[in-house]
Amino acid sequence: MADISTKFAGLQLKSPIIIGASGITGTTRHFKEFEENGAGAIVLKSIFEEEILNEYEQFMKEADKYGYDYEYLDYFDYKLKQDNIDKYIKLISDAKKTVDIPIIASINCVTKQEWMYFTKRIQDAGADALELNIFILPSDLDKTCDQIEQTYFDIVDAVKQQVDIPVIVKMSYFFTNLGQMIVKLSEKADGLVLFNRFYNPDIDINARKIVPASIFTRPEDIVIPLRWIAITSGRVKSSLAASTGVHDGEGLIKILLAGGDAVEIVSTIYKNGVGIIKQMLKKLTDYMTENEFYSIEQMKGLLSQKNISDPAMYERVQFMRYFSDYSEDII
Repeated sequence: MADISTKFAGLQLKSPIIIGASGITGTTRHFKEFEENGAGAIVLKSIFEEEILNEYEQFMKEADKYGYDYEYLDYFDYKLKQDNIDKYIKLISDAKKTVDIPIIASINCVTKQEWMYFTKRIQDAGADALELNIFILPSDLDKTCDQIEQTYFDIVDAVKQQVDIPVIVKMSYFFTNLGQMIVKLSEKADGLVLFNRFYNPDIDINARKIVPASIFTRPEDIVIPLRWIAITSGRVKSSLAASTGVHDGEGLIKILLAGGDAVEIVSTIYKNGVGIIKQMLKKLTDYMTENEFYSIEQMKGLLSQKNISDPAMYERVQFMRYFSDYSEDII
């Protein structure tokens, strides 16, 4: 029988499917279903950096107003008592009581400010790992690419000083030298997730206003993480997981063949229900049996850039050679 267990960021998973951070992981309501259908781990809904700091900033304004002496304020205890923080800590605790699979906490962050203390509390609450969802849109024309990249390194370094549990970075692909950035981050983080899904604006031409684009990924979006996992597999020091565009068993198999250790899924659960997890794993086990793979390790990375006969396939960016054989008759 095929062994579909895998290891990601130092965590032993019973399957390579991780439920990604989203609204459906903001409560434990579906956690048992995720586990029973074969999920290997669950990433809790992200708590945002500004959520952690907001209550404290409001309190500090009140402290100024009433003339409190900051020396007598218990900075850490006060912030830990705030509702949004306490609720997140409770979510971690409840999740650990609900399922036996690893629980990964998540912080959506863009700086390495005062919220760092909170990471220790996450560890103490029982989280098996911490995912840092970092996305800094390079829209500040005064910042250099080096400054933006350094922010990533600073955040990871600061968090690693606070906790002993695995630290995972969910990163974007907006870098001038993405391959090098992946390699450098892999030297600091225990795992990398390629790539995060972020808000995109669109335009309603009739109402003439800015509206959000679709929040769900599409199966064809898989080509972005697929390419970069294939290029960096075997060349990085951390584990690799794919996010964005993995909607079915075929997508899961592609990521493993490219060299990924796991996948994070969200959109396909919203679209197809929790049962999609079991369907994806059946497709994987059937494929492994048909091709005489007895473990994921046997198939992982077989089609990575490092292992294929024509590695340039992952680096080609021009369409000319692929469209040259098509006739105008098809239009």
